[in-house]
Amino acid sequence: MKDLPAAGLSELLQRQRAAFAGEMNPTFAVRKDRLDRLAAMGEKHANQIVEAISADFGHRSPHETRLAELLIVGTAIRHARGHLKGWMKTRRVATAIHYLPASNRLMRQPLGVIGIVAPWNYPYQLAIAPAVAAIAAGNRVMVKPSELTPRFSELLRHIIGESFAEDELAVVTGEAETGKAFTELPFDHLFFTGSTAVGRMVAQAAAKNLTPVTLELGGKSPAILDPSSDLATVTPRLAFGKLLNAGQTCIAPDYAFVPRDRIDSFVEHMQRAVAALYPRLAANPDYTSIVSDRHFARLQGLLEDARSKGARIVSINPAGETFDAAGRKQPPTLVLGATPEMKLMQEEIFGPILPVLAYEHIEEAIAYINRHDRPLALYWFGADNASRDKVLSQTISGGVTLNDCIWHIAQEDQPFGGVGASGTGCYHGEWGFRTFSKEKPVFHQSRMNGMFLMYPPYGKTVERMLALLKRIA
Repeated sequence: MKDLPAAGLSELLQRQRAAFAGEMNPTFAVRKDRLDRLAAMGEKHANQIVEAISADFGHRSPHETRLAELLIVGTAIRHARGHLKGWMKTRRVATAIHYLPASNRLMRQPLGVIGIVAPWNYPYQLAIAPAVAAIAAGNRVMVKPSELTPRFSELLRHIIGESFAEDELAVVTGEAETGKAFTELPFDHLFFTGSTAVGRMVAQAAAKNLTPVTLELGGKSPAILDPSSDLATVTPRLAFGKLLNAGQTCIAPDYAFVPRDRIDSFVEHMQRAVAALYPRLAANPDYTSIVSDRHFARLQGLLEDARSKGARIVSINPAGETFDAAGRKQPPTLVLGATPEMKLMQEEIFGPILPVLAYEHIEEAIAYINRHDRPLALYWFGADNASRDKVLSQTISGGVTLNDCIWHIAQEDQPFGGVGASGTGCYHGEWGFRTFSKEKPVFHQSRMNGMFLMYPPYGKTVERMLALLKRIA
């Protein structure tokens, strides 16, 4: 993948800026047309998208790409088109009694040119879903996809080039140096999805230009199995959430709290659940590969470190297969007796490995979560409403799914985003539209008003007015 020189990036940004200056508030028809073209592009090239992503991964389940990328993006576009007129409307806002008969309005305007940096794990969804929100809000958009999915990135550049003028929506491909230069551009808003470590560098680069940022990061998202949970129901849902995309999901459950007296039963149920979902692994088209040799080796290192520090490793291999390292298929693995000293409890795992932490009382799980960075997602399973409410009220996370995994990300009527080390800002649905808009307050003074009573020279009249306002304001 050839890097685009920094000068070329700046020229592209200036072309988009010039185009925006000529159309600073696109009409509903213009915005809808752009969304329509984006939808048509995804439908026309769906098979190519599936094939390119699978080739980049070594193997990616076609159904996972259709479910977690094409369907989610298509849903986002349909939702945006259905609500766009309402989102665009200028809203009347209440006016305090002492300013009447003046009035307030809130006007939503596009920001200008939006930069989007997308990761490799869901390369289509995490490039296009934020672009949907930015386009709906009336902006021009530049996208930098990951260099770790080069086939898909080139495909995306090609198919967007077919459907959009470069000053509307453009894709910039290139290696890490291009990505670094991209984040240093003076965008009107920069949207980044990726690791917390890289997110810190992106925020620092954007700060030089005072560019506002949305950071969609990750971290260690816990799953809590309450004593009231039914393991036969819970474990297939937990296994699905953990093994989707072979665990290479920012909101995958990263570790699980299980009541101490149910650990052995949990292991047995997880083994049965995995076997039902994936009766075989090595040649199973439903089971995704780890994206690269480096990431695969990192997972092996995490397991070896845990084993050397006393953890019990339970590899779930339903068909008893032998794995070729070249295929980068990592069997689902439980790690029992994980401790804070182990590397897999210190960094996001991003693979099909699930540490299992035993607990006696729910307060132990809550205290552990609160001692660490706030997670992007939290999962709770059970039937005890009091326990559920305690977890919800006493922990802070980006989002929550109760009695299942993952699905809160697919809700277009809810915001999606992290908190603290797991991110800042949010998108999806109207929240995405607002992220990429300036909500401009407009105060309209009436021809007849009493504000002249507050003008200098100050004296008793102003004193009386201040006393009155203190009582009614």
